[in-house]
Amino acid sequence: MGRLAGKVALVTGAARGIGAAICARLAGEGATVYVSDIDAQAARATARQIGQPWLALDVRDDAQWAQACERVLQDHGRLEVLVNNAGITGLEGGGRHDPEHASLQDWRAVLATDLDGVFLGCRAALRAMRRLPAGRSGSIVNIGSRSGVVGIPGAAAYAAAKAAVLNHTRSVALYCAEQRLPVRCNAILPAAVLTPMWEPMLGEGPQREAAMAALVADTPLRRFGQPAEVAAVAVLLASDECGYMTGAALHVDGGLLAGSAAVPSGGPA
Repeated sequence: MGRLAGKVALVTGAARGIGAAICARLAGEGATVYVSDIDAQAARATARQIGQPWLALDVRDDAQWAQACERVLQDHGRLEVLVNNAGITGLEGGGRHDPEHASLQDWRAVLATDLDGVFLGCRAALRAMRRLPAGRSGSIVNIGSRSGVVGIPGAAAYAAAKAAVLNHTRSVALYCAEQRLPVRCNAILPAAVLTPMWEPMLGEGPQREAAMAALVADTPLRRFGQPAEVAAVAVLLASDECGYMTGAALHVDGGLLAGSAAVPSGGPA
């Protein structure tokens, strides 16, 4: 029996990267996992690899959220785990989103996916989880970012959206407690995790290793994280093992927000 045996989950932005790793890990722990993504073909391919169902979902679309949850409820009668993972940086095509030059159109595009998508997902999940059978509980896991805790001059829209996701997580957690809903809501805040999102900044060829080293130079563990390391935390939050944890933010950042790590040069002082 896995840690999530019998649970029904939905993961957004699940075709690749962190989302795909979370799906694989949830399924490996016994959950039925709906692999969802705006890229239907990629979602189907990922779902086939792990033997799970899939569905197309644009997280910006309220009607698609209603359809997705209704599909899950029709198939299984319940939804117990939602992982709001879908997100974009807005930098996928290159360039910067600094506070002086970012266009309103670009700003809104990032917030539509990264913030509106989380709001719509939480709302749809809460409505579905109200229908949970007695004795079962729900867990909403929002994927935030280290960028939601500190300012990012060249990615202002992304940083603002992720900061809002963190606080919305707390609002949802408190709302569930106020309503006496058996639903917890927590956030995971990754930093430099090696996913396709980083590819535009890494490049190819001999410069790639140097670029990777430069990007994690301030990280105490001096390396990129792996999607599987985020997925492991998602399993914990989705499970019944942390039933007293809600409104929390768990950092998966190699120690970045803890401060700087000095390299020992000699014996103890």
